[in-house]
Amino acid sequence: MARPNADDAELRRASSIAIGGAGSAQEIVLAIRVAKGRGILEKLGRMATPRVLVLTTKHSTKGERTKAFLHVLKYSSGGVLEPAKLYKLKHLTKVEVISNDSTGCTFILGFDNLRSQSVSPPQWTMRSIDDRNRLLLCILNMCKEIFQRLPKLVGIDIVELALWAKENTPSVTAQVNARDGPVISVMEQTDSKVTVEKDLVSQAEEEDMEALLGTYVMGIGEAEAFSERMKRELLALEAANVYALLESEPMIEEVLRGLEAATFCVDDIDEWLRIFNVKLRHMREDIASIELRNNRLEMQSVCSEALVEELDKLLGRLRIPSEFASSLTGGSFDEARMLKNVEACEWLTGAIRALEVPNLDPCYVDMRAIKDKRAELEKLKSTFVRRASEFLRNYFSSLVDFMISDKSYFSQRGHLKRPDHADLRYKCRTYARLLQHLKNLDKNCLPPLRKAYCQSLNLLLRREAREFANELRASTKASRNPTVWLEASTGSSQTASADSSNVSEAYSKMLTIFIPLLVDESSFFAHFMCFEVSALVPPGAPNSKKRGSGDNDASDDDLSMMDSEGNDVKRSNNSAELGALNDALHDLLDGIQEDFYAVVDWAYRIDPLRCISMHGITERYLSAQKADAAGFVRELLKDLQTKISTQFSRFVDEACHQIERNERNVRQITVLSYIPRFATLATRMEQYIQGQSRDLVDRAYTRLVSTMFTTLEKIAQSDPKYTDIILLENYAAFQNSLFELANVVPTLAKFYHQASEAYELACTRHISIIIENQFDKLFQFFRRIDDLMYTVPPEEIPFQLGLSRTDLRKVIKSGLSQVDRSINMMYRRLQKTLSSEELLPPLWDKCKKEFLEKYESFVQTAAKIYPNEPMPPVSELRDLLASS
Repeated sequence: MARPNADDAELRRASSIAIGGAGSAQEIVLAIRVAKGRGILEKLGRMATPRVLVLTTKHSTKGERTKAFLHVLKYSSGGVLEPAKLYKLKHLTKVEVISNDSTGCTFILGFDNLRSQSVSPPQWTMRSIDDRNRLLLCILNMCKEIFQRLPKLVGIDIVELALWAKENTPSVTAQVNARDGPVISVMEQTDSKVTVEKDLVSQAEEEDMEALLGTYVMGIGEAEAFSERMKRELLALEAANVYALLESEPMIEEVLRGLEAATFCVDDIDEWLRIFNVKLRHMREDIASIELRNNRLEMQSVCSEALVEELDKLLGRLRIPSEFASSLTGGSFDEARMLKNVEACEWLTGAIRALEVPNLDPCYVDMRAIKDKRAELEKLKSTFVRRASEFLRNYFSSLVDFMISDKSYFSQRGHLKRPDHADLRYKCRTYARLLQHLKNLDKNCLPPLRKAYCQSLNLLLRREAREFANELRASTKASRNPTVWLEASTGSSQTASADSSNVSEAYSKMLTIFIPLLVDESSFFAHFMCFEVSALVPPGAPNSKKRGSGDNDASDDDLSMMDSEGNDVKRSNNSAELGALNDALHDLLDGIQEDFYAVVDWAYRIDPLRCISMHGITERYLSAQKADAAGFVRELLKDLQTKISTQFSRFVDEACHQIERNERNVRQITVLSYIPRFATLATRMEQYIQGQSRDLVDRAYTRLVSTMFTTLEKIAQSDPKYTDIILLENYAAFQNSLFELANVVPTLAKFYHQASEAYELACTRHISIIIENQFDKLFQFFRRIDDLMYTVPPEEIPFQLGLSRTDLRKVIKSGLSQVDRSINMMYRRLQKTLSSEELLPPLWDKCKKEFLEKYESFVQTAAKIYPNEPMPPVSELRDLLASS
């Protein structure tokens, strides 16, 4: 073995310090540098890490066996060795040299006590084959001497390892006494010597191996002789086998005789078994036949018992109790007996359903007893339904007739009576369950009952509405307001308006009383008459607080209808049922709208403008009824709203005709009469606006003002001389009268701006005419030279006919020689044309401004054409106008 150098000694000292220092009980046998790696990490490009493997032994002081360890040391960041891993050599089971490494310096040490066998053990790579053999030989010697066994070697021949050890290791025997028995020698590498007690292979074993190898070498060299020898040995073996067979013949014959006797015995036993099998088969057949007859008898007994029990049940279903039969065929429908009648209906419904296929076994359907009993029950049903329907029709009629005959139920002179149907509904609810059972028994019986109820109650509702509306109109005191607002011949006394708020209050009272009543009646009817529609009145609905306090249970029974658009309520699952309900509600409430129309017409006759407030009231009720109003009630409110809009449109049409009649009047220069009267009318209309009636009023404003402006333009065009004067005075009067309303009403603000624009245009035209009339020659000369500026160079214009410098001087002299007098005349003419003194100051200011702008343009143009020609300066005229 290679002699260790000084570096190995230094490594041993560093390893001793890392393991435990000088006081450690472990003795270092070998310390050697290696490179640690794993196959998969090297494939990924990871570098192998340097490590130091140290083999140590530890002698126990208590007589135990010597222990051997393998320490793995690593280098810290400061280059100092520190412990990384510790293995016990007694767990070493395998030493494998990696075949993929062509140098043979990489190997794996396999231990049987590793926690995770799925993780591949580390690969150790030595610097040379000698270092590898040196480490492995030391490990094998320690395993053999201390543990008396060798680990499994893979990829390396132990003989090759022994030959290397013999060639490289000087043998020096050193005895080590161990306390646990025989003498054990351990190979120790120090700085001066290597001590080996004995080799891995003994001397005798080595000689046998050499002799065997020598034989093989000889045989390989003399192949033919070796083949002949093998043939001779094969023939000798075959001859020996034949001789052995011949010697064993008597024994074989004896065995054959015994086998033959055993065969005869087996044949006898087989015959006996066949006989026994036949007998057993017959016994099994007999037993099966007995069990079959027994099972049939048992099943027949069970079926008979079940049949008797089922027949008893069927008889129980077919039996009609006497108390129910008497109630169904001839019992009274008084309120005291309604509970028994309802119980009889429940029994009859259940009995009929019990004889139907889902509840009755199909095998019973064609039985004659079942058919007869079903016919009997159908007869009972038809009899009861006929009797109950006739009673209810008479009951509804008599109940309503009693209420109609009692005048205390209706409004009377001097006393408005709120309709109260609490007692009526209470009496009807007594038969609510009866109606439900009638529906279950025969749905076809409900339409006549519903029609009878609607006809009877319709008489009561129409009588109540008629009496209430008549007394409401009679008790409301209100003065009539004029229907002619914008007529030219109407005096100022006619436009004075009286207080007609009582009219709106009366209409609101009519809706407050009857709309909740009609909604409640519709909802109660839908529930009472068993319409299959979803209940749409949510708890705490907006309209529920407005209903009469007399109907205590109305909220429990209310069912509201789908509106015509189907957007505000839930859609019913049964459209046919919903259509039937709407038709029935029409029969229930039809005709009551006439009394509402009468109130609207009465209010219109007193004050047409009250249509505005009534429209807002109706819209408020219509929006409040969206969530829970019956379909007919919504239609009634919509019809009322349409009626009010029509009446108001009638008023607006008449007002437009009044405005248009001004056109036929003779020459009018002053402000038209309908201008200030419209302001009074608009102010009154704004006072009546409630809720959503703004659109109605805005449409009226649009039509009225459009007619006013159109008529004004026609009147102004009838006399061209005064067209601009009429326009500017009337547009100014329109702006002055509607200034405050235009600030708060967007529609009027739009027309205010339109009038303002028309006023400015009329002012501009009128002022231009006055200036042109007073300074005709001056500005006519200006227009001529200004037109020539587009076609003739400025320096050539003075040579044109009538445009010389002399002509310019004449024009200036004639037009501006007495300019102060001309300005005064212009002012007097403007003053003379206006009928309103309020318009004069602003118009005169516009006139002065317009004149200065025209004169300044004239001066600038003349300076380009007639340079150095003296003309009155603009500043002089400005000062003169400012002092005027």
